[in-house]
Amino acid sequence: MPGVRKASHAGSWYEGVQTKLSRSIKDWMRLAQADIEPEASLKAIIGPHAGYSYCGAVMAHAYAGIDPASVRRVFLLGPSHHVYTTKCMLSPNSVYGTPLGDIPIDAQVYDELKATGKFATARASDDEEEHSLEMHCPFLAERLKEQDFTLVPIIVGATSPSSEEEYGRILRPYLEEPGTLFVVSSDFCHWGSRFQYTRYDPKEGPIYKSIEALDRAGMEAIETGDPAVFHQYLAKTQNTICGRHPICILLQALKGSSLQAQINFTSYAQSSACDSPSGSSVSYASALITV
Repeated sequence: MPGVRKASHAGSWYEGVQTKLSRSIKDWMRLAQADIEPEASLKAIIGPHAGYSYCGAVMAHAYAGIDPASVRRVFLLGPSHHVYTTKCMLSPNSVYGTPLGDIPIDAQVYDELKATGKFATARASDDEEEHSLEMHCPFLAERLKEQDFTLVPIIVGATSPSSEEEYGRILRPYLEEPGTLFVVSSDFCHWGSRFQYTRYDPKEGPIYKSIEALDRAGMEAIETGDPAVFHQYLAKTQNTICGRHPICILLQALKGSSLQAQINFTSYAQSSACDSPSGSSVSYASALITV
């Protein structure tokens, strides 16, 4: 029988004690809310998925935009880091566990997605190993703790532009439904020899400034709302944005919808200010998509 997807990264990537985790998220949210107002018209957010000590403040700038009263269902799309597939994968479980409480997976929507024949089901071990979805669930549990909501977790594989268009078409009707929020999980540039990516433009100054210029060009491409523009950017720069496929699926869903969406990035940070070729860093960004 399907069971609970365990919070396998609790206690390592983020605090595993309920009271401490809740307090940390509340503190980040309090700071973010000084800059971000909740938006009833919010349809989607983009946020990172690293350890909270690195990206918690950036994640909060996405979650601060959520009006909890307007959310009844959350689609959570994140990249597959451990299993290669060209498809999107669904969890084999019925509940997503967090230290802040369990979140029920939407069985009806899962059945509808399975009926399309385009979604695979992940193995339980692979589902629990993947962190890109899990890192968002405590923020969802805390932000929506006064609401009853269901979760539709989707692990996105190495999709092609044509399959992204197809997945966008499948998910579009859900995106257009009132009460549905899409959350896309993505870090931005992974820079350094350990990531096999060391693009550097000296005209921008130190390495970390070059990385920021690279990332901000990517954000601008996403803000156009045109997946073709983002694909062109990726082809040109090869920027190691790990959630590029989920982002493209969201852009495809928005592109063909009746929604007039505005995409605005709200926060950006790097794990370290890399200034040496021997160094490395990962970038984090958050965005709000309103209609």
